[in-house]
Amino acid sequence: MAETSSEPRPGRAVGGRVGRALLPIVVTAAILAILPSIWFGDSPYTTSLAVQALVFASYGVGFNLIFGSTNQLFLCVGALAGVGGYGAVILIDETSLPMAAGIVVGTAGAAIVGGLLSWIAVRRSLGVIFTGIVTLVFSLAFHNLLLGKGDLTGAETGLVVTSAAADLADDRVGGYYLFAGLLVTFLLVFRALQLSHVGWAFRALRDDEVAAELAGVDVARYRVYAATIGSAMIGLTGALLAYSAGFISPSTYGFERVDVRVLVLVAFGGLGTLLGPVIGAGVFAILDERLTTSLELREVLYGVFVIAIFLFFRHGVVSAVVSLYNRLVGHRRQKPALQPSEE
Repeated sequence: MAETSSEPRPGRAVGGRVGRALLPIVVTAAILAILPSIWFGDSPYTTSLAVQALVFASYGVGFNLIFGSTNQLFLCVGALAGVGGYGAVILIDETSLPMAAGIVVGTAGAAIVGGLLSWIAVRRSLGVIFTGIVTLVFSLAFHNLLLGKGDLTGAETGLVVTSAAADLADDRVGGYYLFAGLLVTFLLVFRALQLSHVGWAFRALRDDEVAAELAGVDVARYRVYAATIGSAMIGLTGALLAYSAGFISPSTYGFERVDVRVLVLVAFGGLGTLLGPVIGAGVFAILDERLTTSLELREVLYGVFVIAIFLFFRHGVVSAVVSLYNRLVGHRRQKPALQPSEE
């Protein structure tokens, strides 16, 4: 009986593993829940900065799933978000469908476009650089489409979203909690994929595509899976942003506004890591707040800071912290063995 009770139980081991995997998400959700009361309160300006950080973190999770997991460089994050945002708004304006239907259609449209771009890249055996070029061309073409179809998109003047909910505006606490919940949901999906056989296939693709294919991984299928799911995340974020902001224009989803920032914050936080996009978005949100009063020096200081953080965190903040922790733990474990004998 004693020997039987001392044996580890598989169910308990699995439960402990899942608990450890979910712990970072639980901590993140708790911090996001109490952040309004300890940081910005009822300030519309600071609330809008926090919402913007959550939006870019959500974009980052989708991009991280595509590029960080399967090495597909999608330089069309803004365009995919625009497909979701414009698709939802135009559908509601042209029909009598409810807002939820517009969000679903916009999200599905972004997922289909992302999956199609990935399918083209796989069928043509495009590498990272050429995939980036193809998706960048799509991004530029989508921007020109928005300008050319002014009767539907409003061109440069944009579209006012008449069905937007005031309580969920991007400068209200309700809007903050909307995108906080969205981000936590995305993190849960990302972690669930990591713990499943799909995550194993993603890691194999990221580490060595040839070895993964030899091991029986269907490279084309899993790449399209990653692109479709990640694009759906991006499209859903773009659609919700349209209804929260109450106004969209081509600049809302512009390449220089969205893609460049998402790429930088994900690389800074840690490509392929769970919390990399969250940390990156949070750091750059704080940076934006601190540099608000710098006026013309803001861009210069922003660039200097970006260069500095990439010099010190070449593989991302998460990887740097994990490496430091492992080094400290390893040093403490080895320290007694390195002490000279007192005999």
